[in-house]
Amino acid sequence: MRGPLRDWLAATPPARPRRRSTYAVAAMRLTPRPLTAAEVLAVARDRERVDVDAGVPAAMAPARAVVEEAVGSERVVYGVTTGFGALADTVVGPEQAAALQHALVRSHAAGYGGGVDDEVVRGMTVLRARTLASGFSGARPEVVDAMVGLLNSGVQVIVPEHGSLGASGDLAPMAHVALVLTGEGWVRGPDGAARAAGEALAEAGIAPLDLDVKDGLALLNATEGMLALLVLAIADLHRLADTADVVCALSVEALLGTDRPFAARLQALRPHPGQARSAANLARLLAGSGILASHRHSRHAVQDAYSLRCAPQVHGAARDTLEWAATVRDRELASSVDNPVVLADGEESGARGGGAAAAGGPGLVESTGNFHGQPLGFALDLLAMGACELGAISERRTDRLLDPARSHGLPPFLAPEAGINSGFMVAQYTAASMVAENRRLAVPASTDSLPTSGMQEDHVSLGWSAGIKLRRAVRNLTGILAVEALVAAAGVEARAPVQPAEPTAAVVARIRDAVPPMPRDRFLAPDIAAVAQLVRSGALVEAAGL
Repeated sequence: MRGPLRDWLAATPPARPRRRSTYAVAAMRLTPRPLTAAEVLAVARDRERVDVDAGVPAAMAPARAVVEEAVGSERVVYGVTTGFGALADTVVGPEQAAALQHALVRSHAAGYGGGVDDEVVRGMTVLRARTLASGFSGARPEVVDAMVGLLNSGVQVIVPEHGSLGASGDLAPMAHVALVLTGEGWVRGPDGAARAAGEALAEAGIAPLDLDVKDGLALLNATEGMLALLVLAIADLHRLADTADVVCALSVEALLGTDRPFAARLQALRPHPGQARSAANLARLLAGSGILASHRHSRHAVQDAYSLRCAPQVHGAARDTLEWAATVRDRELASSVDNPVVLADGEESGARGGGAAAAGGPGLVESTGNFHGQPLGFALDLLAMGACELGAISERRTDRLLDPARSHGLPPFLAPEAGINSGFMVAQYTAASMVAENRRLAVPASTDSLPTSGMQEDHVSLGWSAGIKLRRAVRNLTGILAVEALVAAAGVEARAPVQPAEPTAAVVARIRDAVPPMPRDRFLAPDIAAVAQLVRSGALVEAAGL
């Protein structure tokens, strides 16, 4: 492998090892019906097997007949007998129609940068296979079979980070998947390095797919890249929102705070559902806390700082963005996005104009704008804002725990013999640096646009970019919450012999299973990494009983 390509892959993490599904899906059966988020997660993240339902070929047959009739009658149909994008006015003869599809895939597999995580690639692949199976694209059933075979083989397609503008779908990312189906392009070898796709397919016993009319275009004109990013992010952020409540409860105890503002009757005065859920979590986690009871009537407990007292309002607002984003996700999961689409029943679709639509024969082939990713881009950007603020308020609690002027008697930086030891001083720097980056990542991508394809595609969503930066924000949030958990656990232990609540004590014990106490300074990065893994896996939420 050449040096530049090896460097190009250096930052790409290996795929997660196969493990038992956490999404209650034993083996996913692909049918024309929409997939659920749980099914997508099981295939993408837990690498569950996919089986193609016997009814898929019949569902795809009517639209395929329309495509073949259009070619046979030499009608002008966008992407079937014409070029693409700004080349839509270039007519291609029937004898070149299949070659056109291979040329399309090769030319559009023009991405650049480190490969995205394999779970993203698997998610977009299974989602696109379902869309083709729904019978509105005019592709052959063999294309769906090839995609499912690729998923089940374990071959890992390399999809570069850059290339999609989120309109005309995720063209370049999907083209890299499509190219591998044909035996070309790049896949990831067992050592993580790139290798030729043809070799890997041969070893897996997979014959390269020979594209026919409409097959290539149907593989590319997809919003499934953005959708996979959204499905994965929502799952991660639900877990991180619960974790934020858990580590906040630790901080409330360590800082000798009060749980009185979390009372249900006070929260009911402002009935935001996310706020109510976070407040209920905090009240439950802190119930019976000996630490809180020990200072219940002291003067400093009258009003805590905002990072404690207003946690339900901030955490809850982030939760509410998740609920809206889940609505967008579910609508997109129910969609069949392509351009052009094939309506086999022949019913008029409404106003039709220009040369991109063709009628006659057994049905219609119609140009659409459904590939535009604006709804997904908005949802992904909003989630980045929520992730940013979950991290920002967490870091403020961490800072308060380490400042002797505000921590109500905790040692400076929670360091025994402060001065000789620095304790968690620089761990807070690390959290602050990730908060600062998340603020940059929260700047919307979906309000930007750059025209492409000779001004034919003159407004784009940049939804893929919104999803890529959201994944980085989620990784940062995981680290920020890990730092707070590590610091707050030490703060709770410093309040001994007064005891915390049972749920928070269980969380501290779970942290101590992975990381011992720090009686003197030591190499701290491994501790942060170990607790980050607890955050990532949901182990702290499980320990707390949420």
